[in-house]
Amino acid sequence: MKVVKFGGSSLASGEQFQKVLNIINADPTRKVIVTSAPGKRFAEDVKVTDLLIEYAQKTLEQQDTTEVIQQIWTRYQEIAAFFALEPQKFAFLHQELVDLPIAFNDEPEYLMAAFKAHGEKLCAQLLALILQEQGLPTRFLDPQDAGFLVSSAASDAQVLPETYQNLLKWREVPEILVVPGFYGVTTQGKIATFSRGGSDITGSIWARGIKADLYENFTDVNAIYSADPRIVAKPHPIKIMTYRELRELSYAGFSVFHDEALIPAIQGQVFINVKNTNHPELPGTMIVPEKDFHPKSTITGVASSNHFSALYLHKYLLNKETGFTLKLLELFYKFNISYEHMPSGIDDLTVIFDKRQFTEELREQMCSEIQKVIHPDQLEWIDDYAIIMVVGEGMRNKIGAMKNITTPLAKEHIAIHMINQGASRISIMLGTKKEDAANAVSQIYQQFFKGVAKS
Repeated sequence: MKVVKFGGSSLASGEQFQKVLNIINADPTRKVIVTSAPGKRFAEDVKVTDLLIEYAQKTLEQQDTTEVIQQIWTRYQEIAAFFALEPQKFAFLHQELVDLPIAFNDEPEYLMAAFKAHGEKLCAQLLALILQEQGLPTRFLDPQDAGFLVSSAASDAQVLPETYQNLLKWREVPEILVVPGFYGVTTQGKIATFSRGGSDITGSIWARGIKADLYENFTDVNAIYSADPRIVAKPHPIKIMTYRELRELSYAGFSVFHDEALIPAIQGQVFINVKNTNHPELPGTMIVPEKDFHPKSTITGVASSNHFSALYLHKYLLNKETGFTLKLLELFYKFNISYEHMPSGIDDLTVIFDKRQFTEELREQMCSEIQKVIHPDQLEWIDDYAIIMVVGEGMRNKIGAMKNITTPLAKEHIAIHMINQGASRISIMLGTKKEDAANAVSQIYQQFFKGVAKS
């Protein structure tokens, strides 16, 4: 039995819906279908989710919503027309869309969550109708009916443990189940969404819940690549990789698969196959547990991300000051800030943050408080910071990997501000200037993959 998730680009139009139908028809073991909201049809297009956010904002501000409702409805109407679906058969979807302000007249954060979630819900309902019209025994399953329970964080929900037992009850249902991704319901019956892109998470939860043999994640790329194609021309596709390799690479910018979605799959030991809706015959990338995995190359991939900042602190005899780090962590807690890494020396300490959690005012307040409490000899905030992740199960027992990573950077005069090797020994993290990040990725890629045949 397979759980299959289709991304927004796979469901953007009637033509794409037809490809989805072909994929479902090609394999009777594809029993649970998870939908995203319709994505962009072309570069200048607007995703349905973004239109729903606009709809929610206008509702909250008591503005006229007629135009945005029509924009959203036109997307679903065009898909239905492609399959010559009679208007009366899907008219209830339009009514559901129009009634959103009445049905979810709630606190702003929950209203926003409910509106956003309906991109996936309406898409799942429409897909179920089309499959039924094609003669396939199909059932739309609402998260409320499925028992898909999540925590009460309106836009950053976490699955509740009892969900897995609830989903297992649906394993033997004879019909194809079409379920909306991205959201669940709280124990109070309110809609709460995962973080953006969370349909991957929904698919992974279903795969674990029904003990699927495979979780297929269909997107718009042929495979996960060993480097960003925007940085490296025609990089090697990755045939097979481990859960933790993808987790490490996702941290630094691999965006094909939502990194949080790995956790339920890991817990359930479900294999994941990332494939292309437009070329389903290609093998894609298989993501597997590290147990019994035998790497064929030193590194699997290299990635970079520029959404980091660093706080540099210098204080003489720092290594002898009891409680220094505790005071620092207490300040981070006070300002509700998480940190990523904290490399240190005897008199120096650098704290690396995801800078997306800061406003300018918050950063200034935190630094001012650190200055008052810690009394460093020097405090410097560094915005020009990028993280490079070099990842591969093959590095665990490979002598000289660090030399092969740093040598090409030295030849290019790329300064390394920080080096950190993970305890698992499958990843090495480098800190560089943002302007050097792309070249660093390219040079490391060439060092390990130049001359290696693509398959």
